[in-house]
Amino acid sequence: MKIGKNLGLPFLFFCFFFIAQGQELPVKYSFGDKYNDRYKYSNLLEISDDGMGGSILVRSYYTGIILKPRGYYIERYNKDLELVSEYNYKLKDLDFVNAFVKNGQLNILLLEYNAGKGSYDYVVHRSPLDNFNFTVETILSIPSQQVNEPLDHNYYKRNFSSGFTTTAFLNEDKSAFAISTHFKKGRDEKHFVYLFNSSLNKLIEYDFSAEIEEKNYAFENMVTSKDLNQVYLVGKAYYKKKRFAATERKFQYELLKVAKNEAITQTFDDPGKFSEALKPIIINGKLVCVGFYADRKDNRYNGLAYFELDKNSLGITVKKYNPFSQQFMADKFGREDDIEIKNLVFKDVSVTKDNSILFNAEEYFVTSSVQQDPTGSRVKIERFHYNDIVSAKLSAEGDIIWARNINKSEVTQGDGAYASYSSCGNGENTYYLISTASENPQLLSGERLIFRQGLSRNRNVFMIQLDKDGKISYEKVIDDHEARLPLMVSMPLIDKENSNMLYYAKRGSKKQLVKVEITDPGR
Repeated sequence: MKIGKNLGLPFLFFCFFFIAQGQELPVKYSFGDKYNDRYKYSNLLEISDDGMGGSILVRSYYTGIILKPRGYYIERYNKDLELVSEYNYKLKDLDFVNAFVKNGQLNILLLEYNAGKGSYDYVVHRSPLDNFNFTVETILSIPSQQVNEPLDHNYYKRNFSSGFTTTAFLNEDKSAFAISTHFKKGRDEKHFVYLFNSSLNKLIEYDFSAEIEEKNYAFENMVTSKDLNQVYLVGKAYYKKKRFAATERKFQYELLKVAKNEAITQTFDDPGKFSEALKPIIINGKLVCVGFYADRKDNRYNGLAYFELDKNSLGITVKKYNPFSQQFMADKFGREDDIEIKNLVFKDVSVTKDNSILFNAEEYFVTSSVQQDPTGSRVKIERFHYNDIVSAKLSAEGDIIWARNINKSEVTQGDGAYASYSSCGNGENTYYLISTASENPQLLSGERLIFRQGLSRNRNVFMIQLDKDGKISYEKVIDDHEARLPLMVSMPLIDKENSNMLYYAKRGSKKQLVKVEITDPGR
């Protein structure tokens, strides 16, 4: 578990390779009151709508000379960004999975090892919002020995040899969540997929074990049918026995459809076309996968991929590969041949009124090194990298309209909530919010806009707009003198219907909420 100290803000460097003119963007913002907070060291885990115009926040907090997790701190705010209640829920030795609000109750989904039963249990801790009083319900139990990292959802590597690994996903409207469990003991290897609704009823249980004879699956994205009778999961299928060259990837992207009595898989790769970072979406009842592709089995992406599939058979009915333009490739990779994208992780997908698809993804990877701590002990240090943003627009038929690359580089050893970015669609425009200590962008030859790392401890907040034609504009929307507390910019509560984003801002023992509203009427 990463410990965020709310101080290790990331190094940040931006470079836009398109026309960027400072102008007044349709945005307004408001600050809530600053409040004292007793827990200096914490991580924001979830921020949710409370169903009554306010919000619920769940944080893990750490105390002690050697910082250790002590429990979960829950805060409730009203629509005016005022703190109305707090609750310290003291829990230890559980892995946080997710949290959501249903029918006026907060549900915290946790993974717990039950030593008495020798099993990993998915448990839900549930409480009314107006009077915190938690009850506990076990919804799933999987026999297994205890392992170091049971909850293993990442985008760059997976460990299938530990004996047990599991991951869970909520769908977009939080009406259901899927759980994938993979466990192995000797020659006995099992893989199950489950779907629960938000009332904690198990809708689907499917034994996927026969299909893992040749491949292990690391799922990344999911979508459900409206009636919750089907769940569609996309992820990397890792080959177990096939040999690969050192430069080749050892996986392919696959789509898995699971229903009550069946499971079907679909692959996407063609000769010379290797799918990357695919995301499933349902548009007016039509199942679509969008993402990227490469011309060779390495990590250099060459364009955008679009697939339409039959929802029942998963047969591919439309397939399109849209190559990036030479200008885009030059902006992205420069003139060298060996520069690569490490990994693209989807951040947001939206659909316009004419069913065009707007999406953006971010390069994300992790590096590690061994260093000596003050006692002389050698410790492993992990660094989390959040690099370029790729934003694109596809027509309703899957043809590329435009693609843009925002070159940036961020790295942090602390809380990743302060790094990266957030985005929100409004009609045919997409808006990005980024926090940086940089004061003013610098426009260089070649129409490159650079945000150089500033020295201030405070953070400016910049908004970037991509309009319907892919034209970039930007503005500093919150000055560092106003935003004295840094925003957790990658973990907002997004209200897509009203085009606003709610952020938690915290440093040390001070905290507040910040609301950013997009006022463009053209939805």
